Amino acid sequence: MVPDHPVFVERKVGMLDRKKEKEEYLERLWEMKESGLDSLDDLTVALNGSYDTPIIEELASENLAELSAEDNRIALTNKGEDKARRVIRAHRIGERLIYDVFGGEFEPAACEFEHTITAELVDGICTLLGHPHECPHGMPIPAGDCCQKSSRNAQNQVIPLSELEIGQEAKVAYINSRHDDRQMHMLDSLQIKPRTLVKIHQRYPCFVVECEGAHIAMDDDIVENICVWSNNGQVTPAEGKAVKLDERRQKWWQRSVFSRH
Repeated sequence: MVPDHPVFVERKVGMLDRKKEKEEYLERLWEMKESGLDSLDDLTVALNGSYDTPIIEELASENLAELSAEDNRIALTNKGEDKARRVIRAHRIGERLIYDVFGGEFEPAACEFEHTITAELVDGICTLLGHPHECPHGMPIPAGDCCQKSSRNAQNQVIPLSELEIGQEAKVAYINSRHDDRQMHMLDSLQIKPRTLVKIHQRYPCFVVECEGAHIAMDDDIVENICVWSNNGQVTPAEGKAVKLDERRQKWWQRSVFSRH
């Protein structure tokens, strides 16, 4: 049968659709695990009622999920977790890319992104974005090999805004919402978003940040959540503070990248 024969094409499309459906189930099971849920009823809710028993059976036969009929439980196997991690990572990196770079509605596009992009390209985008550890919703992005191999290099590129000194300016890389959509929307309304320039004007008794010509007073925890490009390591702490800030940066980077391991 030739590759472009209608029957061949239809079969290939069907296989791709089935693969996508199974990945959607793995994604829901990962999200359930994050929330401490493991019942088949929870999975049905997560799938908005569109529960397909044959897909569950396929996941079980492929050793991606394990079922316990006695207590109505379902969980990812180690193999299933590895695959679900890749899908979730691609989805949340896709959200981060679309939100930070293009500024558009990120959820629909990210849903397609996760099924079509390779792991190598996901790592490339992750590196480009400075190895963000949260998606725009504040959910953790599973770390990839690039995050661990390039942690020292990325640490020198992306730092919390709180580490700039008075008068220093940098471009926003991304914002860690920490599961707080209100904070993310508040910063967006103040024009503090990826690709905008910000400058520190005051550090005490509170931070005062300049953005788009406006001076904004902020609490320390908000400033900590704004991550900026350090111009490839060119942002230099004031004399006498280098060691202290380097230690703080190391602790911040370990917390932000590896806290979920």
